[in-house]
Parts: sequence; structure tokens; C-alpha cells
Amino acid sequence: MLEVARLSVAYGKHQAVDDVALTVASGEIVVILGANGAGKTSLLKALAGVQTTRPGAQVRLGGQDLTRLAAHRIVEAGLALVPEGRGIFGELTVRENLALGAFARRARNGEGSNLQRVLTLFPRLAERMEQAARTMSGGEQQMVAIGRALMSSPDILLLDEPSLGLSPLMCGELFGALGRIREAGIGVLLVEQNARRSLAIADRGYLIENGRIVGAGTAAALRDDPAVQRAYLGVATPAH
Repeated sequence: MLEVARLSVAYGKHQAVDDVALTVASGEIVVILGANGAGKTSLLKALAGVQTTRPGAQVRLGGQDLTRLAAHRIVEAGLALVPEGRGIFGELTVRENLALGAFARRARNGEGSNLQRVLTLFPRLAERMEQAARTMSGGEQQMVAIGRALMSSPDILLLDEPSLGLSPLMCGELFGALGRIREAGIGVLLVEQNARRSLAIADRGYLIENGRIVGAGTAAALRDDPAVQRAYLGVATPAH
């Protein structure tokens, strides 16, 4: 289980993340909903070790303290980030991008089985293993990015806006894949603009405003909350 407490991030005097606490269990999808600029990306980067946290933060995975570890050590501990914009290597082939995901020591012995799992999850990649990633569609590139993260044998997968810019059809494929990733026992912490679709597959969710967690609950409870419906699901307030 990923356990986070008292996590804060500041850029100069701007407090981007303020005293956040959350948990993600194995085989659970947890979504974070918030407006642009609410601190969602800063939170994920801090968890992945690519953004410095303020003193006092606690990040633990399976009981191991990750708080002061370098980013590559956090990957070794079992936490993998798929960043917004994907961050794949466009000039490299699909095969080469996926192989880079297996650099972690924890992943080397299982590289073959992890690759098979990725290609089962995203059969389209199996047909394009020798294709340069930059020549693929946005949805296919997102598959490469998620596949690369899965090659590191993560216990928890962090996803930052995975459906951004994708067609409705590709979004459906993506969210279906996330459900199968959960079935494999991997926990997923999902930052996602498509609140309706993410709440449909999530187990729980957190609401973040101005860097602070302002609400939490099961996905069903959040879907039924009138304030969440107005803010994130496009449901109009009934006239009185």
C-alpha cells in the first residue's frame, strides 16, 4: 500500500501542494479530481521523486520510506510515473522504449513475462514493435508510455492525464486497460480530466483544490454528490 501524509510542495512562495494525505492499496484505482492548477501534477511528481517536497512529508510504499529517495530508487521500490505528455523517446522503436522501462533491478528477471503482459494488454503494440514511436498516434504513444512504466514491475502506477488529446474510441481502450491493470493487483493513482469515465472505473477518489484535499469518498459516493456533479461531471444545478 502507498501511504502519504503531510506532503507539501512549494515553488518559491507559491504553495502548490498543501499537507496532502492519501492512500492507494494494491489492486485499487484511486482518482484525483481537481481543476487546472489545483496541484495534481505537482503531487504526482513529488511522489515519484522528481519534485522536492517540503520537510515533514511522509511517503511509504509497503512500509518502505520513500520520502528522501532519488527518483530511480523510487522506481526500484515499486512506484512508476506515466507523466502528462507521455515522455516517450520518439526516435526509438516501441521495443526500445519498452526495454528502457525494464532498467530497474526489480524488473530484470521478469522482463520477458512483463513484456508479454504489456503486449497482451495492448495488442496493437505487438504489431508495431519495430516502429518509431514518434510515427504513432497519440493513443498508441500513450500505450507505449504505460507499457514502459509496467515494464518496471510496479506495485503502484501513477498516471497523469492519460486520456488527454485522445479520441473517444482510444479513451475507451485506455480505461479498459486500466481495469485490467487493477485486476493484475497493481494499484493505480490516476489524475484525469475525464471525471465521468475515471469515476466509472475507480474504487475511490479525492478532490483537490488549491493544493489541499477537500473531499474524499468511494467513486459511487462522489458520482452521486451534487457538488461533484456540478464541478466535474457537467451536471447543471436544478432551477428553484
